[in-house]
Amino acid sequence: MESTDISKTIDAVWRIEAPRLIAALARMTRDVGLAEDLAQDALVAALEQWPRDGVPRNPGAWLMAIAKRRGIDLFRRNKLADQKHRQVGYEMEARQEDATPDFNAALDDDVGDDLLRLIFTACHPVLSTEARVTLTLKLLAGLTTEEIARAFLATETTIQQRIVRAKRTLADKKIAYEVPSGAALSPRLASVLEVIYLIFNEGYSATAGDDWMRPALCEDAQRLGRVLAGLAPNEPEVHGLVALMEIQASRAAARVGPKGQPILLMDQDRRRWNQLLIRRGLTALARAERVRANRGPYTLQAAIAACHARARQADQTDWRRIASLYDDLAVIMPSPIVELNRAVAYGMAFGPERGLEIVEPLGGEPALNGYPYLPGVRGDLLFKLKRFDEARAEFEKAAALTKNAAQRALLLERAQRSTS
Repeated sequence: MESTDISKTIDAVWRIEAPRLIAALARMTRDVGLAEDLAQDALVAALEQWPRDGVPRNPGAWLMAIAKRRGIDLFRRNKLADQKHRQVGYEMEARQEDATPDFNAALDDDVGDDLLRLIFTACHPVLSTEARVTLTLKLLAGLTTEEIARAFLATETTIQQRIVRAKRTLADKKIAYEVPSGAALSPRLASVLEVIYLIFNEGYSATAGDDWMRPALCEDAQRLGRVLAGLAPNEPEVHGLVALMEIQASRAAARVGPKGQPILLMDQDRRRWNQLLIRRGLTALARAERVRANRGPYTLQAAIAACHARARQADQTDWRRIASLYDDLAVIMPSPIVELNRAVAYGMAFGPERGLEIVEPLGGEPALNGYPYLPGVRGDLLFKLKRFDEARAEFEKAAALTKNAAQRALLLERAQRSTS
């Protein structure tokens, strides 16, 4: 096999197996940072040995065997005095075995619980939002530091420091490597879902840079959502988030023109929407609604997305239904962003004047300071009311606020079209 082919194989294996590997090692060592270090050691060994010896028949099991050996050696070398740590070393040694044909067996048949624990640990609220997102992409999406830095337009040093601080915080705070139960589950699950959706949104509508979308981030978030749905099948909001991401991702091919320019929802060629993703999304939405009749915020947003997905043409969209769903969302998740989206829905369902009535009070919201979508929405409503001079000023304001080059070009084009 060519060296370039082996490198691609190693990269593909790492993307698939890294979360499972780190999750199992974290269970054994009770230390996420150490687990990642051991997994990285195994990756380095693969990079050294596979080009020379060939790719093993079961590469995932090979990586696990190497990582376990390194862990046992580390515990022996340090001569740990702490009884708990010594017991962990004994457990790892007892489980040590050569690479087997069945990788699930090499993970001690606990991969589902391990992954779930790792997701809840990486997304622990004790970490900042940025740290949770970064650690999740590193541990669960298998992205390199360079890839994360490129996705968020940050330096590798910044990302690396963020990862180191996050792992240190988890260790210093003695965060238990477990899935919370009882009253602690709901807020922790909300944090997990928030992180996955933040990753998806950064891919779906990049906040900065030249590209309108970063599809790889969307795919990573969708994969994490599907994994979580399989591990927590009775949590309706997990299925709601999966539904929302699948339906939104279905529009990806229609959202960008041949030159990379953004195409807004109402102008998209719906024949280019991915019907497989729409079907997956609608199935997940039905599952969420079946698990619990009272819909949570992600399930409500998925229901809104489903209204668009079911409309074969833009003028067939049930905007009154969407406006009603936003009313419900505003009750259970009140926020200026929800109100802004509700204004759009009301403008489409009942006329731009109704939308403007909702938008106007939002100008004083501190949370929307510097938020380009506020003047963007206001500009759109004013344009529909033929108040072109005001609309142009709003589009220009929105263009000045955005850090995304593609979005800026679109807003300036709209400003140019707003001539009285």
